[in-house]
Amino acid sequence: MSTETTPVRESAARRTIKNLRWWILGWALIAGIVNYMDRSAISVAAPYLIDELGLTRTDIGLLGTVFSWTYAFAQLPAGWLVDKLGARRMYFLAIAGWSIATGLMAIGSTLWHFITFRFLLGVTEAPNGPASARLTADWFPRHERGQATAIWDSGSKWGPAIAPPILTGIMITFGWQAIFVFLAVLGLVLAVAFFIFYRRPELHPSISQEELDLIKSQEQAQDTGTAQVSWLSLFKHRQIWGMMAGFFCVIWIWNIFIVFLPLYLQEERGASIAGSGWLAAIPYLGAAILGITGGWVMTKYTKRSGLDALTAKRHVMSVAAIVAGVLICLIPLVAELWLAMIVMTVALGFVATMQAAAWAMPGDVVHTKQVASVGAIQNFGGYFGGAFAPLLTGIIADATGSYAPSFIIGGIIAALAAVAYTVLVRKPLNQQALA
Repeated sequence: MSTETTPVRESAARRTIKNLRWWILGWALIAGIVNYMDRSAISVAAPYLIDELGLTRTDIGLLGTVFSWTYAFAQLPAGWLVDKLGARRMYFLAIAGWSIATGLMAIGSTLWHFITFRFLLGVTEAPNGPASARLTADWFPRHERGQATAIWDSGSKWGPAIAPPILTGIMITFGWQAIFVFLAVLGLVLAVAFFIFYRRPELHPSISQEELDLIKSQEQAQDTGTAQVSWLSLFKHRQIWGMMAGFFCVIWIWNIFIVFLPLYLQEERGASIAGSGWLAAIPYLGAAILGITGGWVMTKYTKRSGLDALTAKRHVMSVAAIVAGVLICLIPLVAELWLAMIVMTVALGFVATMQAAAWAMPGDVVHTKQVASVGAIQNFGGYFGGAFAPLLTGIIADATGSYAPSFIIGGIIAALAAVAYTVLVRKPLNQQALA
């Protein structure tokens, strides 16, 4: 349990901030942006790593796979640690750790160097998602979590959107090593700032008593009848396996874009290195906006449909999965670049909605105190299976010179998320289910 348990005493002179929880959410959003800038940097540097160091596309895919496998396995202890130590400590340790791992990439010169540093990056980035899910559970009532999750999860789109133009400019001017140094410094500054300023609701000096009462009363109400079970016992339930399988379908296609989008634009769409930096930003910018819109739709649909929060999220997830799968399959079949960019952007927007729905679901399935653990288990399933996507994509591209088969395979897998969430994730874990 977190040691941050002593509440701040109410003071008449204390200045409060209205709707502080939405400002607090900004910490999770910024952490997500920096997190995904770091992990997508390898795709920006890839052309130089291929030309200067002799790496192949399969090698680049392997680096994506190493990260994903490491990240997947590190999820399991990461979620448990977040629930034990709290979001504040784990955010600080994670951001500082992944910043150092990113900075080490600047001294890499062989494939094994990069494999080692990507391994470290996977370990240290693992707590980010579970910590963000825990922050959301700590600060938001259940009916607001879909929207809140969509906002912090949009960092996984803003990061890859911001990274290509900024990092490409730095790389062209100062060399590929400079982008990793820049990201390392940025992350270390964020880690220190977060540790200084973030607190849980009952400890925050700027929260109003009204908002604190809202958060705490909602927290107590939503956990009534929801089981808190041992960590290993979670794996006995089909809801957990359904969330793992569904997120695998989401992360498979996401990993292809994160690792190979700039190379795809250069090699199959004829973009220059500088031009691909700006083009690669477009789908992620669109995905960030559409993902937040999807979170708003989830919130409105939950309120207006009269359905419970979990069922409403499953409905949104299923529609998004099917639409995203169809659009992804169409990407290589569209001849014009501008139309392909539109299709790609809308497809990633629906993938972003799937991600937001998936990360919001743990709060509907288990007790608040286990949200980070279940979110981490779900993320483990996603990245363990999704780790094969970059490697397979690199092998196919080296063998055929085309990324089309990978997009079609990815589209089919993305659509299957609808099956996993609809069939397996139908109700929360409660005392009756455990009896």
